[in-house]
Amino acid sequence: MDPAALSAALLAVIAPLAEARREGSSAGITAADLPLERPKNRDHGDWASNAALKLSKVIGANPREFAAEIAAGLESVDGIASVEVAGPGFINIRLDAAAAGALARTIVEQGAAFGSNDSQSGNTINLEFVSANPTGPLHIGHTRWAALGDAIARVLLASGATLVREFYINDAGAQMERFGRSVVAAIAGEPTPEDGYGGAYIAALAERVQAARTDILELDRAEQVSVATELAYGFQLGEIQASLARFNVHFDVWFSERDLHARIEGKPSLVDEAVDRLREQGHVFDEDDAVWVRTTDFGDDKNRVIRRSNGEYTYFAADAAYYLNKGDRGFAHKIYLLGADHHGYVHRLKALAGAAGDDPEKDIEVLIGQLVSINGARLSKRAGNIVELDDLQAWLGTDALRYSLARYPADSPLTLDPEILQKRTNDNPVFYVQYAHARTHNVARNAADSGVDRSEFAPELLGHETESALLGALQEYPRIVAYAAEVREPHRVARYLEELAGLYHRWYDNCRVIPLGDAPVESVHRTRLWLNDATGQVLRNGLDLLGVSAPERM
Repeated sequence: MDPAALSAALLAVIAPLAEARREGSSAGITAADLPLERPKNRDHGDWASNAALKLSKVIGANPREFAAEIAAGLESVDGIASVEVAGPGFINIRLDAAAAGALARTIVEQGAAFGSNDSQSGNTINLEFVSANPTGPLHIGHTRWAALGDAIARVLLASGATLVREFYINDAGAQMERFGRSVVAAIAGEPTPEDGYGGAYIAALAERVQAARTDILELDRAEQVSVATELAYGFQLGEIQASLARFNVHFDVWFSERDLHARIEGKPSLVDEAVDRLREQGHVFDEDDAVWVRTTDFGDDKNRVIRRSNGEYTYFAADAAYYLNKGDRGFAHKIYLLGADHHGYVHRLKALAGAAGDDPEKDIEVLIGQLVSINGARLSKRAGNIVELDDLQAWLGTDALRYSLARYPADSPLTLDPEILQKRTNDNPVFYVQYAHARTHNVARNAADSGVDRSEFAPELLGHETESALLGALQEYPRIVAYAAEVREPHRVARYLEELAGLYHRWYDNCRVIPLGDAPVESVHRTRLWLNDATGQVLRNGLDLLGVSAPERM
């Protein structure tokens, strides 16, 4: 019996009791109103519910008396071994071994689909993350946003959301012209401009640009910069895309900022249209020859200029056009994952959502990722002043980086210890989880060699205390995935996997899948193989949500 089935059983008992007390009305009680939790002390049973406490005021009942009525009804449900009332009205439920153990077969049969749920079904989400300027390599901050953003996408997709991962390419504005001038200076053997970009990567780009346009120095300076900007931009964006692909991060959409400003065949640009649309909403006004958006109506600390008195658009104009464009593409919900230096964008973007006619508390989320550092990490030889994603990946490996960065909340400052991340011991969290997965495969291989297969399944035999604890944790996995998606916190999956790995190791130490010596293969051995393989499947599913591999041998 899984949590969903138990919740349904609880509802079937409670609904008529509530109707009897409320003269034919159950007050619209649903299974979602009947929370189940795993007791910290396993002596209290497999599951606990505070439903009686939660509903007692609604139906006008004494909570402990109501809990006793619920307990009496649950005791007749198949699969429930016992029910006890504790304290002021808590209900502790213990499943019989067969009902609890049946989950092992369910997991094996569902395979990679186990844990998927429909809690986010109907939500159309645009998730934007990383969005680095295409003027240099990805750094350690981008590495964290990449790992977190992709893991958030994975748990949302596993929970039924319709979602697109999007990278916003900041390829318009003054930084692109500075980038081009920096490359031209390197080609010409001149010093880096004071406001330009330095580092060996610029010299490498200069070589590629010059190889592509051998005549570049014959052009006038303005054309040199224009040509260098476009070519170097393409090369650098390609490197960013390759770095992310090696990091196991995929984007569905690469959106160019230039598309917001483009005027095709004399038609207004998306930025032009955005100003007009916000004006139609009644939140745009003119003052001092400039155009403003009254964002203070929606909690911003000041109104924002969208077009300057000289006719030039501000960055806020591009933000507005981009936000509206996401809605035009069918995304009712927009999530932005921004760096630690973007706190000022939170109120600005929420105010923009309000000015666009959306609900700032419902239709947009702005998640701010905090800084991350790694002890002993060296600055990039190519860039000179940053720690590069490529260097980190070569040093620590994709799995260690992705797991460690997804293991903590986005708003938590983070310092990683490379010595721990490179250890092949239980001190290294990713090794600990991956080793547990590899061990399940080793057990399965040894079982096959010893003639133990899954030809029989007798879940009532899974009665050892370590089996009960392991099954209880396996039952929790779908709920963990759904909650991680709801609160945008994939670190909950990582912490769950570590707990599951620990429970599996304890079970391995106490319960044999392979008979001792020449003892015959019995039903319990075949049944335990189901539990072993179910655990491996959940570990594999969870690691996949974090973008981390699940090795079969270590």
